[in-house]
Amino acid sequence: MEGSGEPLLDAKSQVTNQLIDLQWKLGMAVSSDTCRSLKYSYVAVMLKVADLSGQVKNKSFEMTIPQFQNFCRQFKEIAAVTETV
Repeated sequence: MEGSGEPLLDAKSQVTNQLIDLQWKLGMAVSSDTCRSLKYSYVAVMLKVADLSGQVKNKSFEMTIPQFQNFCRQFKEIAAVTETV
C-alpha cells in the first residue's frame, strides 16, 4: 500500500478485527433510470469480520474491475510477505 496515503501498521499496532470470510461476485449493471445502455461491470465484495469480543459483522462494498485487480495484487503481496515471516 505504498503511496496510498493510508497509515501503515507498525510493530506496536494491534489487529482489532479478524477476517472470517471473503466472498466476491462479478456483476454488470445493464441500465439505470438515466441511462438505457449502461454496461458497467463491477465486483461486489462481501466480508465477514469478527471483532475482539467475537461479534461478527458483515461488510460489503463494490469495486470497479481495475480496483479489484489492484485489491488482488495487494493480497498476493501480503501472502508473499507472510510466507517469509
